[in-house]
Amino acid sequence: MWLPILGLVIGVVLGLLTDIRIPDEYSNYLSIAVLAALDTLFGGIRAHLQNIYDEKVFVSGFFFNILLAASLAFLGVHLGVDLYLAAVFAFGVRLFQNIAVIRRILLTKWSTKQEN
Repeated sequence: MWLPILGLVIGVVLGLLTDIRIPDEYSNYLSIAVLAALDTLFGGIRAHLQNIYDEKVFVSGFFFNILLAASLAFLGVHLGVDLYLAAVFAFGVRLFQNIAVIRRILLTKWSTKQEN
């Protein structure tokens, strides 16, 4: 559980402390990579709360999601179609589903703790 949170904290701190500018040509790739990373992060938190977390699944899913999303965006650029929007939609839906499940689990744990 600590690995995703540690990675998120390190990433945010490095992002705030550096003055790196991303060219406009790469903004689609970056948006998809961030969504894929957030999807994997919240999927890992969800798996931990459901006691089914596996570090190998987490790491492989992280890299596979980013590679698949970047490949879709790259293919879309060369075809002249905004295929990155498909990845944005898919990762956005999964992200909100994971957050909803995490919220339900935490509310259930909180209400159970309040009853005891």
